[in-house]
Amino acid sequence: MKRAFITGITGQDGSYLTELLLEKDYEVHGLVRRSSTLNRGRIDHLHEDPRLTLHYGDLTDGVSLANLVRDIEPHEVYNLGAQSHVKVSFEMPEYTASTDATGTLRLLEAIRAAKLDCRFYQASTSEMFGATPPPQSEKTVFYPRSPYGAAKVYAHWVTVNYREAYDLFAVSGILFNHESPRRGESFVTRKITLGVAAIKLGITDELVLGNLDSVRDWGYAKEYVEGMWRMLQHDEPQDYALATGVGTTVREFCEYAFSHAGLDWRDHVKHNDAYERPTEVDALIGDATKAREVLGWKAETEAKGLAELMVDADLDQMARLLGR
Repeated sequence: MKRAFITGITGQDGSYLTELLLEKDYEVHGLVRRSSTLNRGRIDHLHEDPRLTLHYGDLTDGVSLANLVRDIEPHEVYNLGAQSHVKVSFEMPEYTASTDATGTLRLLEAIRAAKLDCRFYQASTSEMFGATPPPQSEKTVFYPRSPYGAAKVYAHWVTVNYREAYDLFAVSGILFNHESPRRGESFVTRKITLGVAAIKLGITDELVLGNLDSVRDWGYAKEYVEGMWRMLQHDEPQDYALATGVGTTVREFCEYAFSHAGLDWRDHVKHNDAYERPTEVDALIGDATKAREVLGWKAETEAKGLAELMVDADLDQMARLLGR
């Protein structure tokens, strides 16, 4: 039985990846941070599976990482843990760097020091491209426009360095925006679909957003974790971009989500400059040709279908909470 170690296991991607690996009969170990309240809602339905074990630790604590890697002896490590909110990274730049950049270094060094023969996946991001015009692929020059993007560039290149310096099977998946009903509520897509549900159910009448002209390449997270896994099954460690190849504005995503619920977004969406970033990333649209040709991976769900499935899930969840 293969053993996998996942940082960020309680997040959106971590929960879908855990489900996938358990379906493939892995033994899964996950890193969770200690807090006064449990934040494990995305994996609660898996807690009785004896193949799943959670461990306290933190990407900012190298000792905990070294001890866990040594004791678990994983065959595969997926580094999904991060401070992943772009706007928040401007308010917490040092913490973002310590978690996302130096945290990756700590984990790689823990693997190297333990002399493990394991495969390492680094969660890179399209935010590393920032101001570089689309389409963007593995060969595109990085130009990050936030502390989050800059921290991820460091993590990406240190992963490359450990691959080349220590012959470690280490890959980076440059994932473009990928969403789901498990997306954090402060991210724009989930904010929109929750807003649609609240308006449809009569809880509120408006939704306040920032830049409506930003273009993103939105796919379905459940499909993207399959791509992560495939990267570690390939014979050679290489970096890959995962994307749909389709750009959608925030305005268009609003239109898809509201119209699916029988609403006109123009009647409800308000703009507020406070929700905009100090430096904006105008357009991220990925080219996943390499992943398709080498891994046989292709995104099946694009923005419209994604908005609809997220609205359905949020309407159902909110209605149940209201007892309707």
